[in-house]
Amino acid sequence: MNMKPLIIGNLKARYPIIQGGMGVGVSRWRLAGSVAREGGIGIISTAQIGYDEPEFFRQQIPTNLKAIKKHIDMAKSIADGGIVGVNIMVATKQYESYVRAACEAGADVIVSGAGLPITLPELISGYDVKIAPIVSSLKAASVILKMWDRKYNKTADFIVIEGPKAGGHLGFTREQIENMSDADFDIIIKEIVDYVKEFEEKHQRDIPVIVAGGIFDREDIKHVLSLGADGVQIATRFVVTEECDASDEFKQAYINAKKEDIEVVVSPVGMPGRAILTPFIKKTKEGRIPVHKCFNCLHHCNPADTPYCITKSLVDSVNGNINEGLVFCGENAYRLDRMTTVKEIFEELVF
Repeated sequence: MNMKPLIIGNLKARYPIIQGGMGVGVSRWRLAGSVAREGGIGIISTAQIGYDEPEFFRQQIPTNLKAIKKHIDMAKSIADGGIVGVNIMVATKQYESYVRAACEAGADVIVSGAGLPITLPELISGYDVKIAPIVSSLKAASVILKMWDRKYNKTADFIVIEGPKAGGHLGFTREQIENMSDADFDIIIKEIVDYVKEFEEKHQRDIPVIVAGGIFDREDIKHVLSLGADGVQIATRFVVTEECDASDEFKQAYINAKKEDIEVVVSPVGMPGRAILTPFIKKTKEGRIPVHKCFNCLHHCNPADTPYCITKSLVDSVNGNINEGLVFCGENAYRLDRMTTVKEIFEELVF
């Protein structure tokens, strides 16, 4: 089986590999631009993207909106004409402003999850940008595609199915994460692939289906393509590359992690997430860590009662303070044992 290019409307990636968005600060311009240059689709996470700008501490959202343009411009400067997009969480405060900033900055694609991106077609009106929801079930795919069709007479340009082995926030209950087998997830993939065909026929266009979560090697890619998917989204593997935007200490935490060090934790907004068991995670299990400043990141987070500040913990980790930080990762992070490059990963995976 040979890898076919990934065609999304008028965009064409040489390989059907999308690099997943990782925040805070793990996938910014350098990683996304490098992936795009190698023939995949590079994705910048907009989650607190301006965390290292001097004005971030005083005004987070305006700083982030400026940083979106900065990082898209820089990624495209090294992408050699490749495709560069962004990941914007629906749970982000002022979500609409982030989407518009990405459109104005010339993002090629917007991938959106952590909630249902019901209004996304309206927000991109007037811009030539491709949009994809991230879903974890047929029900979520159905709600979004039906709503976009009925309200906007529009459908997804592609769709990302994220499974229970993914890193960061997950669209499953803890029970589902612990009990869902590979065969169970295969059924979800096939259900969504079949369901999407209805909207392809109605809108007379292809809607590529991309599978994410636990995609590690060539065999994983072959497997999901055999189920009818059109491509894969890979995140964890790109962390331990020279081009990844995180600190060396962050990357080393992945390399050092053993299987038993990777846990499903509960984030401050109540969603399960997968992370490396750092001293910080152990500390959160002992009780609430008081929050002294709100960084305006997510809806449904109240500094007065949140278990800890997710922005502070993610910024600490990406800056290299692993003991005080939250290190999100995919289930297979323990399989990483050395630093590599984006080019080497593509050479290994492409067939």
